[in-house]
Amino acid sequence: MRESGVYCELIPGTTAWETLRGRAPKALILSGGPASVYEPEAPLCDPAALTSGVPVLGICYGMQLLAHQLGGQVAGSARREYGPARLQVDDAGRLFEDLPPELAVWMSHGDTILKAPPGFRPIAHSANSAIAAIGDDHGRFGIQFHPEVMHTPQGREILSNFLYQVAGCRGLWKPAAFIEEAVLRIREQVGTGKVLCALSGGVDSAVCATLVHRAVPGQLTCLFVDHGLLRRDEGRRVEEVMNRHLGISLASVDASADFLRTLAGVTDPEDKRRRVGAAFIEVFDRAAARLSGVQFLAQGTLYPDVIESTSHDTHHAQRIKTHHNVGGLPADLRFTLIEPLRYLFKDEVRAIGTELGLPDDMVYRQPFPGPGLAVRIIGEVTRQRLETLRAADWIVIDEIKAAGLYRSLWQSFAVLTPLQSVGVMGDGRTYGNVVAIRAVQSEDGMTADWARLPYDVLAKISSRIVNEVPGINRVVYDISSKPPSTIEWE
Repeated sequence: MRESGVYCELIPGTTAWETLRGRAPKALILSGGPASVYEPEAPLCDPAALTSGVPVLGICYGMQLLAHQLGGQVAGSARREYGPARLQVDDAGRLFEDLPPELAVWMSHGDTILKAPPGFRPIAHSANSAIAAIGDDHGRFGIQFHPEVMHTPQGREILSNFLYQVAGCRGLWKPAAFIEEAVLRIREQVGTGKVLCALSGGVDSAVCATLVHRAVPGQLTCLFVDHGLLRRDEGRRVEEVMNRHLGISLASVDASADFLRTLAGVTDPEDKRRRVGAAFIEVFDRAAARLSGVQFLAQGTLYPDVIESTSHDTHHAQRIKTHHNVGGLPADLRFTLIEPLRYLFKDEVRAIGTELGLPDDMVYRQPFPGPGLAVRIIGEVTRQRLETLRAADWIVIDEIKAAGLYRSLWQSFAVLTPLQSVGVMGDGRTYGNVVAIRAVQSEDGMTADWARLPYDVLAKISSRIVNEVPGINRVVYDISSKPPSTIEWE
């Protein structure tokens, strides 16, 4: 919605219509979700919201919910649809205006609509969904596919049609408007208090720090924690970039030994993430104790982190993995959190970073997980395994940049697996580790497709890793998309 220049807010779908009406919405959008409408505890909307006269667009589960609550029939499908599909538009109307009669779309559902509710008519179908879209004459529509993901190429046009042709919205919302609102909210929340910001060097924390600094200049202290789980030379580069471009005082803490002790013997991915999150807070707590009057902790949490971790405001979502800056925080956290980017996606944050004047090498730095290399080492994290992965990862990035592909990829990195395989080096038998290479393309990190890297680039990466990194004798390339896989292996 915001990419189309329309301001939107994310709220629980169970919110009462009386509350919604007070916000004077131009339209309501019901999102997808993992539930089935006929389950006993399936999340439902306030029926008054669906009959209020406000335009409604139901997406995936939202479409099924719209049909179910308005008198249609929904059931489990014998032929599920997960992945790419072809949509045949039977009635273009306002929703599919000026679009081809056949569209490539992305499906991800196990239930299907058997009968449209009274007053609605089917307006599109696919091979496995006789009713893949519905609509009525009052601005209410349902679509079984996901228009918000990059795998639905005309998805933005469909959403724009709903916003402009159906709901009568105007495209006046821009990144500058968000900056102004965020600065005012931070200023109101913080007052004269002091803020400690977790600075990693990535665009999320950089934009977060810049917003806080702009809102309350002189009240922000940035802290960079070297947890020993970073890529090669990253700590030094982070300090240089932060000091040179942001002009914000940056303190550094070397806590690598603490984090290694915390992760010793741990192999479960969720446990790793929770331990890294808890260790982060402990380090910040100690650092804050040396600063007088720090009340707030600023974090660059994004909405995909919130969705995948599930929290109080996404209580009907399904946990995919805990993010250290969302699900890993302790209940007795003594700081008040400031998360100005909590409801933004990465592409929006990059646009805001550009608007704030941050350098391109910071704005377009590939995302790096908060737990760092700990979740790119399958199994136990040790100092030796970290050094092995760091060396392999350096080669991946070096060759990706040399090929001019870095900016075209969402992420590219190496994964150290616990697998060992037989090899031959110097006419002798080896039994070394297997490294996996992951490179994906995405717009917001919610979905991703594996990158079709040139064979010569893959060959050079493989050759260099096997020859330059001790203990590695095999390299494989991950060709899984998200979904069904996640981008990270843990």
